[in-house]
Amino acid sequence: MITANFKKLQFIVCGTDTDIGKTLISAFLVRGLNSFYWKPIQSGTENETDSEYVRRVSKVNNKQILKEAYIFSSPVSPHWAAEIDQKEVRKSALNLPKINQNLVVETAGGLMVPLTRDFLQIDQMKTWDLPVIIVCRSSLGTLNHTLLSIEALRKRKIKIMGLIVNGKKHLDNPKTLHNLSGLPIIAEFPWIEDFSIYKLDILWQELHMQETLNKIVNQ
Repeated sequence: MITANFKKLQFIVCGTDTDIGKTLISAFLVRGLNSFYWKPIQSGTENETDSEYVRRVSKVNNKQILKEAYIFSSPVSPHWAAEIDQKEVRKSALNLPKINQNLVVETAGGLMVPLTRDFLQIDQMKTWDLPVIIVCRSSLGTLNHTLLSIEALRKRKIKIMGLIVNGKKHLDNPKTLHNLSGLPIIAEFPWIEDFSIYKLDILWQELHMQETLNKIVNQ
């Protein structure tokens, strides 16, 4: 395991769209940082939960995968998933865990996903007051989705650490996103066909993740 030297680096991982790869990126960050991981709300349990996936992929100690506040059976927006299961999402249950070490918090869906009928994901992120890493796809459509996400976060004065662009190499989109937003591209995470833990560790080094995160944290 490649471990970055941080005493306490805590942030939120949020995606710009469905199936953007934010759980894989979360696992990558958890492994590289030897971090704790928390997915407060899980919607959908048919195969494995995101926490189970991150545990399997990152190979960190089981105690570093924190228990979800809510697990709902249906793979739909949390507000509706809670209603289907006849449960209620309480804001008090979404308080950050008291962890004095590295922590990756993965959101349930994108910024504007409703957690209840009158409370959005981005509202909870504002309450958490942690910086955000935005995971966006490399392909067509990413400019609009990503720039809208950045605008929504900035409107609410939520700090953005940077972008991780996920998918097949694109010759222009990362550059355009950086130029228009002024945000750092933390990494261009490539498409992985033959996935393995070994490849994640090699990628951590090849993408210079420790150096890049150190630079951002110390700005």
